[in-house]
Amino acid sequence: MSPRTNDNATPDADRATPDEKIAGADVTESAVDATPDEGARAAAPAEEATSGTATGTRGAAADGAVTDEAVADEAVADEAVADEAVADETVADEAGESPVDVDEAGASKSTAARDAGGEPETSVRRLPRSQRRWRAAQLGFCAAALAVAMTAGAVVLGALRDGATTPAVAAVSNGVSPQLLASGDLDASILALQAHLRTQPKDFGGWATLGLAYVEQARTKGDPSRYPQAQEALNRSLKLRPGYDPALAGRAALAAARHDFAGALKYADLALKQNPYSERALSSRTDALVELGRYDEASKAADLADSRRPGVPVFTRYAYVHELRGDVKTAQRVLKQALDTATSRGDISYVTSALGQLAWNQGDYHSALSYYARALAADDNYLPALEGRARTQAALGDRAAAIKGMELVVQRYPLPQPLVELGELYEARGAAGDERKAHDQYKLVNAWIALAHAYGVNADLDTALAAADHGDHKAALTAARAEWARRHTVHTADALGWALHVSGRDAEALPYARQATATGYRNASFLYHLGIIERANGHADKGRSALKAALDLNPGFSPLGAREARKALGASK
Repeated sequence: MSPRTNDNATPDADRATPDEKIAGADVTESAVDATPDEGARAAAPAEEATSGTATGTRGAAADGAVTDEAVADEAVADEAVADEAVADETVADEAGESPVDVDEAGASKSTAARDAGGEPETSVRRLPRSQRRWRAAQLGFCAAALAVAMTAGAVVLGALRDGATTPAVAAVSNGVSPQLLASGDLDASILALQAHLRTQPKDFGGWATLGLAYVEQARTKGDPSRYPQAQEALNRSLKLRPGYDPALAGRAALAAARHDFAGALKYADLALKQNPYSERALSSRTDALVELGRYDEASKAADLADSRRPGVPVFTRYAYVHELRGDVKTAQRVLKQALDTATSRGDISYVTSALGQLAWNQGDYHSALSYYARALAADDNYLPALEGRARTQAALGDRAAAIKGMELVVQRYPLPQPLVELGELYEARGAAGDERKAHDQYKLVNAWIALAHAYGVNADLDTALAAADHGDHKAALTAARAEWARRHTVHTADALGWALHVSGRDAEALPYARQATATGYRNASFLYHLGIIERANGHADKGRSALKAALDLNPGFSPLGAREARKALGASK
């Protein structure tokens, strides 16, 4: 996934900040609409959630080919599958069982993963057999902790399933507005929404809002187990009101979060056919084109979105499109404009974190720390800001603070990028036990990837990035090729080029490494990869130039990569 997708949880107008301290509530089906069997399996706890648009999308599916009726039919079909999956998970939760188990080596196993397309490929290096035995129990505990973090608090759709008979649908939605989720106290808002759906199970707007909240919760918490519940809620909304644009936009967000970028673009276009001014759909469509590498179209989509619905969600997309083209000044100006319009804690945290990331990318670490501090002043639990602060502390040489901060992040946000970064911080420190700690982080990447596959998330880019530096090079190349076949972006070009390099195929790697930097995107890691690959192909001057550019731009871009870049640059003199 791209850094935007992974690090910066982008809010829409109804973005809200989670309150970690408050648990969710049960929602049970009303006696009016439930059969006895259905009512017995309906309830489960809900945690904090926010609604928003996930970044990323894939190719354009024929705009006019899918009618509202077809979407409704698809929603009904999908709901039947989702109902069964969610019901099964509810039963497992009530029995005290986790839907996903993890073996002692840290690789997650899931029946859903097998059914969805086979065993997820293990990508991260195993330790020698002699060391694995005595560490198996400890690593198994770590991996189990990851699974528990992702599943024990999972929000099973706490609402009403269709009974044997379905009452007539209300002519209009009189439910809880999505704006309720931006009211500041997210958990109270979710409780209100759930209480509303107990008494108004035909409220298609309420279902759409709940689905969007689950998408955002899954994405921002790194917990893919929420996605089936999100799909069920959104499908329920579309069953009640075919063609309902917030639910279609929600399906776009869900597809994007699962890295089904073609599906995300399809649903965004369907939503815009119903409502050309849908802020979420306009934002999702821009995200879609960006993540497909269709940057010219993404730029036009951002211009259109800005003309129709200027505001924080659109401004942040507009800024990123310009950043990808190397226009950092415009990106910074637009983000500051977005900050001027931000009023909610969620918007302020997001935009200041985006400004912090932009500053970090340019090596302006002190400005980055200032922006992250502002983000955390608005929400001291905002994980992208916590992650960015730790990354910046590492770049400034405060390794102890960086490790402490990144440990906090991965305890609550166990996604591949922070797990890998923490592992590299351990390796760079090199204290007693740090090698073991680093390998444990890399193995937990495998656990997350397996869980992601189990819940329908394409994690090939994550696999390629982690495995290329810290695992199975063959798996890295397989995953990178698969992702490149789906979409051509600067990130997939870089991943494929680097996977080819570590596999000893430098001549093949060079065109991809050059393509990753061709748009002008200022990314020190890409320049480092390019420099190493140019040198491996005998282009000493070009290699030295790229390595110097990487370190001039962002001298602390990676705990290990920056060190290797300096070593290679010194060797080339």
